[in-house]
Amino acid sequence: MALNEHEAKMAHPRMAAGALFFDTAGRVLMVEPTYKDYWDIPGGYVETGESPLQAAVREVREELGITPPIGRLLAVDWAPSDAEGDKVLYLFDGGQLSPESLAKVTLQADELKGFEFLSAPEISKRSIPRLARRIFAAVEARSGAAPIYLEHGQQPGSAAA
Repeated sequence: MALNEHEAKMAHPRMAAGALFFDTAGRVLMVEPTYKDYWDIPGGYVETGESPLQAAVREVREELGITPPIGRLLAVDWAPSDAEGDKVLYLFDGGQLSPESLAKVTLQADELKGFEFLSAPEISKRSIPRLARRIFAAVEARSGAAPIYLEHGQQPGSAAA
């Protein structure tokens, strides 16, 4: 409950965080959730008192059973949803997964059916457009020095933003 009129106007977005992991061919690790009809990246909602980076680390551990180092922030995406309200989504660089880490992957059975490294065309085919745009922008940001800001998976001012 808002303490005053000014606070009543403030946004209270949900936050989510995930990590992009890559193989030697530069393909992105995607997971197949049991509760969605499209593929996603490892990640989930930020819990109270948790930073987006801490949430990404926790979600990767819970979903994949591994704790590889999570690197720098690649993208922040403002992506409101009619069903869930305002959302701010953070994507971090998980880097290239080692064969040792891959061998230790244990999927969270009640949430995930499988995982696979996907190329850009495969990501577009198996995921939803706004998520695919977010992933592609974050992959591109890996080669730059700074994270990218997005709205609906695109830089502001673009046609679909």
